[in-house]
Amino acid sequence: MRNPVGPLPSSIYWRRRAVLASVVALLALLAVWTVSSGGGRSSTNGKGGDKGPKPVTSITPGPAGTGPAISQAPGGRVESGGGAGKNGEPGGTPGTGSASDGGTGSGGSGGTGGTPPQVPADSPLPTCAPGGLQWEVKSVKNEYETSEKPRLELVARNVSGTTCKVDLGPRQAVLTILQASTSKAVWSSADCPSGAGNAFFRVPAQGETKQSLEWDRKFSAPDQCQTPPAGAAAPDTYVVEVKSPGMPVARTSFVLKQD
Repeated sequence: MRNPVGPLPSSIYWRRRAVLASVVALLALLAVWTVSSGGGRSSTNGKGGDKGPKPVTSITPGPAGTGPAISQAPGGRVESGGGAGKNGEPGGTPGTGSASDGGTGSGGSGGTGGTPPQVPADSPLPTCAPGGLQWEVKSVKNEYETSEKPRLELVARNVSGTTCKVDLGPRQAVLTILQASTSKAVWSSADCPSGAGNAFFRVPAQGETKQSLEWDRKFSAPDQCQTPPAGAAAPDTYVVEVKSPGMPVARTSFVLKQD
């Protein structure tokens, strides 16, 4: 090592060794400088010196809702009496009156009706066209105990865009109760009505009017107005029909239960 062997003078070999050692030392210094000045430097003023990707900030979910997404209760509006008219128009308000003293559509003896206020027959309101009306008859309950009187509702809906008047008189909107086992009519609003046979009521556009009836289970007959048939309806199923000229027949049923 100390005495180089070769054809050249030893001084040349020593110079080569010195140059090589200088290059190695310089490379070592450069490596140390690079590590100390670049890789380990950190920021002290909020501006990071790193060029690499930054860590991903975690995202936490927001607070969960405490109620249903839809707050409006389904189901639509509850109407009573004469119903609600279009765009807030008031419908008829319910009333009560005897079928034998008012002639307001409940008709013959044995029925007590609730009706909205009447309008005169010569009212400027147009008469509802059959094509613009829908009928529905309903029983408040499906079954009635022996101590209960059946309660019925006649609903006339105006499906047109014009307010009009409808005739719910006992001879125009005829409500009949039939015993299902015999198909025999036991009561009719057209039997022995007192007062006028016509009774007009205002029906708002896209609204309805409702007439209620309570049947006392007694019979009626057109030719026995002074002395109605004796007895009362027996336990059975009964069919209710409503007929009016130009309108389809509306039906429902109920049961009078045994003791």
